[in-house]
Amino acid sequence: MPSEPATLLAGNPPPATPYAADVIILSHHRTEATIAAIRSAAAQTGCDHHVIVLDQNSPPETRTALATLVATLPNTALYAIAENRGVPGGRNLATALGHGRAIIALDNDATFATPDVVARAAARLAILPDLGAIGFRILASDGTSLDTSSWGYPKSLLAAAARRFTTTVFVGCGHALARPCFDSLGGYDASLFFAWEEYEFARRAIAAGWHIEHHGDLAITHAVSPEARVNWQNGRWRYVVRNRLLIAHDWHGTAGMLPRATLYLARGLLAGRLVTTIAAIAEAARLATARPRHHTNATTRSYILAHETAHRLPRPTPRPEPPTLMPAGLEFEP
Repeated sequence: MPSEPATLLAGNPPPATPYAADVIILSHHRTEATIAAIRSAAAQTGCDHHVIVLDQNSPPETRTALATLVATLPNTALYAIAENRGVPGGRNLATALGHGRAIIALDNDATFATPDVVARAAARLAILPDLGAIGFRILASDGTSLDTSSWGYPKSLLAAAARRFTTTVFVGCGHALARPCFDSLGGYDASLFFAWEEYEFARRAIAAGWHIEHHGDLAITHAVSPEARVNWQNGRWRYVVRNRLLIAHDWHGTAGMLPRATLYLARGLLAGRLVTTIAAIAEAARLATARPRHHTNATTRSYILAHETAHRLPRPTPRPEPPTLMPAGLEFEP
């Protein structure tokens, strides 16, 4: 049964012809934070961009507040649907509403750190035809320190957070996608609903020949505290376990699922979530049988080895240099 189309509640729909960038914001509760995100997106300068806000079944008072704001902003549209399709499903729908050559995703608890993030990201995607995705640097609520709870790369790269490097994934809180990359892959896997959707997309992008980079000079500020983000209620842990196992099966079959399932069982036991963990593993095993398998080639394996595996391997501790011995009778002058 097809899902309902999105209804325009306020603002101006995107132009029918291509332009530089769409900024995609999903709304589900979080009224004040979402308002801040929309204001930040609308205030971006330097390129022709449109802000597309998709509300996924928030309370009426939230929609009213958002509609009141959007009605006052240029190049901004508020759409609504009567269900929560999750992060990947919501992004797919919001992206389909626009025609921006770059797709900039901003979480509804984040704001752009500078007014030119969208323009610079769109320009880089436009001149680098093999670049499929750019991950932004995620700053904590103070606007200066790194939000380490959102760091999705090997820890050995933390020192390079403000710089640019090639990688194998991007952080969903703030990122840019080239529309040709998004369209060629068919968007996100909407069946995941929540958790690991960027990782799943990135793996398919790399296999299709796209490159992914982290650009530390493009930053967003993540307003919500880490304590609020990590809420294991409402089935979040179930999605984390289930989806990671599904992705492992997509690329490596049952042999890829088993070691991760064992690891999650141990973590679930220690965290007091054993029943939920077992249910998530069982669900993943059931769903995996109907999912298409993907296969990596030598080029993909080399890319992952160079830009992820190599950064996760332990590095040898350098041997200390032996002390330099001064010959007897030779001393420095005071």
